[in-house]
Amino acid sequence: MIVLKAPQDKVLSVLQSVAGIVERRHTLPILANVLIRKTGSQLQLTTSDLEIQIRTSAELDGDEGNFTTTVGARKLIDILRSMPSDQTVSLESSQNKLILKGGKSRFTLQTLPAEDFPLVQEAANFGPAFSVPQKVLKALLNQVSFAMAVHDIRYYLNGILFVAEGKQLSLVATDGHRLAFSSATLDVEVPKQEVILPRKTVLEMQRLLSDKEGAIEMQFAGNQAKFSFEGMEFVTKLVEGKFPDYNRVIPKNHKNIITLGRVPLLASLQRTAILTSEKFKGVRLNIEPGTLRVASNNAEQEEAVDELDIDYSGDAIEIGFNVTYLIDALANMDQDMVKMELADSNSSALLTIPDDAAFKYVVMPMRI
Repeated sequence: MIVLKAPQDKVLSVLQSVAGIVERRHTLPILANVLIRKTGSQLQLTTSDLEIQIRTSAELDGDEGNFTTTVGARKLIDILRSMPSDQTVSLESSQNKLILKGGKSRFTLQTLPAEDFPLVQEAANFGPAFSVPQKVLKALLNQVSFAMAVHDIRYYLNGILFVAEGKQLSLVATDGHRLAFSSATLDVEVPKQEVILPRKTVLEMQRLLSDKEGAIEMQFAGNQAKFSFEGMEFVTKLVEGKFPDYNRVIPKNHKNIITLGRVPLLASLQRTAILTSEKFKGVRLNIEPGTLRVASNNAEQEEAVDELDIDYSGDAIEIGFNVTYLIDALANMDQDMVKMELADSNSSALLTIPDDAAFKYVVMPMRI
């Protein structure tokens, strides 16, 4: 049976959309495979790592009929990548193998039975579905994902908190030293739901989401989230645990406020970061009426100083920060101006976008 017959670029793009979560080495060999299910002329591809499952449907010609099997996902992608993009490729089933043909090339691949593929058991009681444009969710993820913890013992920090309430969707990430908050308006009212998406899910969503207006539909259950967009269905386990109360962390009423160009500030921090020590990424900010001075030094007694003219008439403040935390936030924004609110040298700073309450970034100071 000819399972599919289509141009290389089309087959490759469908495969790549589901293969991001596939681990090359896994305790269960079948999890390195993609589940291929043909029903009539409709082809469905599914991958899983037991925590996340991605499924997509595609119209890739071939014989009509019912057929299922699983085959190594990465191997298939590597072979397809080696072929010209405009070449027509076909995948045929023969006994317990799949034969991939393209031009004068022919590859015989081993398969494993479809019934052994461990599908994720979907939750029975998902909450109400709601949707936002793909590009909105992608922008929200980009604005907060850099603040996620990586391998924190407080496992609930290794991900992003999603809060849907009323007509607002808010995303929050923190690693204990900084916190990023971003929100968007929904078209419909939804009851309050809070879930923590794991780090791997967040990174995979960022890879898959496009800048299109097309909607992505979301549903949350007690231990699962489901996302549907562009013929794809993405189901993921959630992180269990209680996320910190982010509202208590976001400072209110800081009296010293500076509004300045994001790009000049980012460039200044990147310059002074060159002379920070590898382990200790500290920079000092000296803020005085009219001037912001950024300074750093390292163990070799080298020093960098950079000055920016600012419109400021508040208190003189000297405060230290991990420069990476400031650069991360500024590099993931695309606005021209940024607002910095400070209380004193020992309190956390708040970075926001002027006249926009949808984004907040809190960063703790460090002693230098």
